[in-house]
Amino acid sequence: MFYREAGQYKSSYEADQAVFPLAQDRIGMASILVLAALIIPFIASNFVLEAILIPFLILALATIGLNVLTGYAGQLSLGTGGFMGAGAYACYKLTTSFPDANIILLILLSGFCAAAVGLVFGLPSLRIKGLYLAVATLAAQFFLEWCFIRIGWLYNYNVSGAIDSPERRMFGLVLTGPNASPVTRYLTVLAIVLGVTVLVKNLVRGRIGRSWMMIRDMDIAAELMGIRPLVAKLSAFAVSSYICGVAGAMFVFFYLGSVEPAAFSITLSFQILFMAIIGGLGSLIGCYFGAAFLWILPIFLRNVLPMLGIDVGAENIVHLTSMIVGVLIILFLIWEPHGLARLWQVAKEKLRVWPFPYA
Repeated sequence: MFYREAGQYKSSYEADQAVFPLAQDRIGMASILVLAALIIPFIASNFVLEAILIPFLILALATIGLNVLTGYAGQLSLGTGGFMGAGAYACYKLTTSFPDANIILLILLSGFCAAAVGLVFGLPSLRIKGLYLAVATLAAQFFLEWCFIRIGWLYNYNVSGAIDSPERRMFGLVLTGPNASPVTRYLTVLAIVLGVTVLVKNLVRGRIGRSWMMIRDMDIAAELMGIRPLVAKLSAFAVSSYICGVAGAMFVFFYLGSVEPAAFSITLSFQILFMAIIGGLGSLIGCYFGAAFLWILPIFLRNVLPMLGIDVGAENIVHLTSMIVGVLIILFLIWEPHGLARLWQVAKEKLRVWPFPYA
């Protein structure tokens, strides 16, 4: 009764094609943004900001990058962790080469280095697809890991082989480094993630996004209709790698502070792939659902199980999480391939006709 489009008239093409055509959706999204930007930073503890919200937003952005390639363009990739690492190391080199440059600008520029890497490893997609392409991107993952370890120039020949986040300021605020406050880092990450999400949403609704989805559904038919597979596939790899590169740079500079090459291993690639599958391929809101579920699940188990009288050691939480995620992936692939995003859509559709299912 409260979620209806009755009486909401669309008098223009722009209104009919709006991202949120219903007033209730616009009000709800505005409320979420106000809560995330104006309320949570001042009521949440440093632990919630640093250990939950900041990594959740960064992983959600990386999942969006993978979803562009796999969910919208249909090109399976297992090299997300490597592309994130490419952006992180590129940003580290830029910050050490240009110490006076704006750190946010350098983070956004580092994505172009990751996009160039993605273009190179996306070339095999012009001849192979499916499992063979997944193996090719897996080779990219292992090759990039090798580069992060063996090429000393990438980490300025540091003895430990690690890269760290130097202190950088903007408008008098410390954005990165050990002295940066969690609130400042959270708001910066939130602004970047929301900005990239809006850009991707408009991109997939336009001509480029339609070409990706046509290639995903049937590439031969798309080519016969005038879509160039070379442009469509490589643009998907470039955009996906750019977003993953930006996420990787923020992963180091706004969350971890200092990382070794192992942080961008194949484990991270699989984790982001699981987020995309559980959240829903081909859905931006599903990226947030999947990232929230997989990142918060071990924290939830670690705090709730002892309250229920179930004593589970910290070392077993990881195994229990892996078991739950594995079972959920199987169930989603069988009964709901579009993941949590589809469940959310079904719930909204049922709410629109409640309590009159025949309406």
